[in-house]
Amino acid sequence: MIQDLENINVTSFASMPTPESLHAKLPLSEAASATVTKGREDLRKILDRQDQRLFVVVGPCSIHDPAAGLDYARRLKALQEEVKDTMLLVMRVYFEKPRTTTGWKGYINDPDMDDSFRVDVGMEKARQFLLDVCELGLPTATEALDPISPQYLGDLIAWTAIGARTTESQTHREMSSGLSTPVGFKNGTDGDIGIAINAILSAANPHAFLGINSQGTVSIVRTRGNPHGHVVLRGGDGRPNYDSVSVAIAEQALAKAKLPANIVVDCSHANSYKKPELQPLVMTDVVNQIMHGNQSLVGVMIESNIVAGNQKIPADLSTLTYGQSVTDGCIDWDTTVAMLRSAAAELRNRP
Repeated sequence: MIQDLENINVTSFASMPTPESLHAKLPLSEAASATVTKGREDLRKILDRQDQRLFVVVGPCSIHDPAAGLDYARRLKALQEEVKDTMLLVMRVYFEKPRTTTGWKGYINDPDMDDSFRVDVGMEKARQFLLDVCELGLPTATEALDPISPQYLGDLIAWTAIGARTTESQTHREMSSGLSTPVGFKNGTDGDIGIAINAILSAANPHAFLGINSQGTVSIVRTRGNPHGHVVLRGGDGRPNYDSVSVAIAEQALAKAKLPANIVVDCSHANSYKKPELQPLVMTDVVNQIMHGNQSLVGVMIESNIVAGNQKIPADLSTLTYGQSVTDGCIDWDTTVAMLRSAAAELRNRP
């Protein structure tokens, strides 16, 4: 008797709508298209040294409440108008959360936060949220975790991060080679910058790999390579790496690899010892380095929300605190405004 050898640990398969059908249901509007196009163009100009502004990826650690997320987006859009002469603000819109062991994996994976895992619903809600933000005129940034998601959402993203846990992954390097956005590769969780540099080199080259097309058909995806990969310093092994010495070491490593000296500093994670209230100090240090003539620091990342800190996901979702993270802790809105206004004022006098 022939034994079943496939899918032994799989309990079910549920069909997803195709990327094409979701695009048809929630089409890219002219306003959203203009926002994404300009956001990507501005980011490329910053990376190519045609624009001296600092780009700032700022927003909630993760999106779980679209109403609060849009509230934040409207505030950020207004702030962008104040600081646009020195900074390009890009809203952090993270739907996928990597987990060391277990936990809530994000809005796409479990939009109802009840372990129902309605990925089909989550993908549609995520696309609607991105449309709403882009139609405000605010470019968006996200972390690419699942290699299939970009087919559903990629037309609404201006900047992409590859996280510390996935920068070393061949799958994510291949995917990045075909993404339409500039891509920031984070150093490893142990602080190793070498894996990020290898990722940039890999993603800059053409690749061929298995994926899906817009009709949802498994396909051989062939890419041309992405020329706008860059390093994100996020600290590692419990230690920060945003100081001038660490930045100089990163510059030397990039030069050795014959890569542009484009460095982004993540003000969160190990760079702030996982204490969100220390993020303004990291930002101040980065701005000081720029004011003292550093040419390689092109961007920063900030975890920010309406309410400071974070909260656990309760059984009764109606008791959630509005505008507070359910993943990593964030600084609050008032701190964010003060932080960015202060940086903008300094950068207006940059050498």
